[in-house]
Amino acid sequence: HWRGRTVLFFAEQGQGDTLHMLRYIRKAVELCDKVYLEVQPRLKTLAETVPGVHSVFSQGDAVPPYDLAVPLMHLPWAFGTTLKTIPAAVPYLRADLSLAAAFRRRLQGLPGLRVGLVWSGDPRPNSPIQSAMDRRRSIPLSGYAPLCVVPGIVFVSLQKGPASSQAQTPPRGMVLHDWTGELDDFRDTASLISALDVVITVDTATAHLAGAVGREVWLLNRVDTDWRWLVDRDDSPWYPTMRVFRQKVPGDWQDVVSRLVDALSERVRRSP
Repeated sequence: HWRGRTVLFFAEQGQGDTLHMLRYIRKAVELCDKVYLEVQPRLKTLAETVPGVHSVFSQGDAVPPYDLAVPLMHLPWAFGTTLKTIPAAVPYLRADLSLAAAFRRRLQGLPGLRVGLVWSGDPRPNSPIQSAMDRRRSIPLSGYAPLCVVPGIVFVSLQKGPASSQAQTPPRGMVLHDWTGELDDFRDTASLISALDVVITVDTATAHLAGAVGREVWLLNRVDTDWRWLVDRDDSPWYPTMRVFRQKVPGDWQDVVSRLVDALSERVRRSP
């Protein structure tokens, strides 16, 4: 029923959900006469990199007339998605090439594996349920302190929001480069991510962003996992470059980070 029609696909949940679902827009473009996208303001420039979209609007913008409006989270159902048919080709979103090159030049002089860190989600203080969930998925930057024992690592902060202030006082022994003040939107962040080797992150929008641009991403996952990460597996059918480190006991990030240390040590050994 979309064929030959003008359809508005709109974000109605979180920024991570939007990043997750934008993979479907290429399929929608093949069916629709014209595709409009309405996304969160900080995602607008990144969403504009999806091929075939007629126009991208920020939430609150005036949108031209259209035939149908479809929420983005409706798309897995609309396309009859199963585990075997998930559209998982990456990258499906693109960084700014010139900005990515500038970040690479900045990192060139720093020896070692370039690892981006995110330790906290959005606290959403106005939503008690979401705020409680964020406390379960987030860790303090100090929780990454054991990573400092791994030699040959360059750490780069990708943390935005209130928790970003922790980058000013990293754990002892951690040299953390912080250019997040230069990241105005998600395409800027994608550009920095594309200059890194690995992104280590809790379950927040950056996990989706790193996966969507095809960068290697390690997800720290809480026990009461989000539906999309499934259970009993350390990979993700949604993102072929993702590795999942799951809690075994609620609230126990120490064991997860211990496994991260081993994986990071092995990853450094494999680096050219």
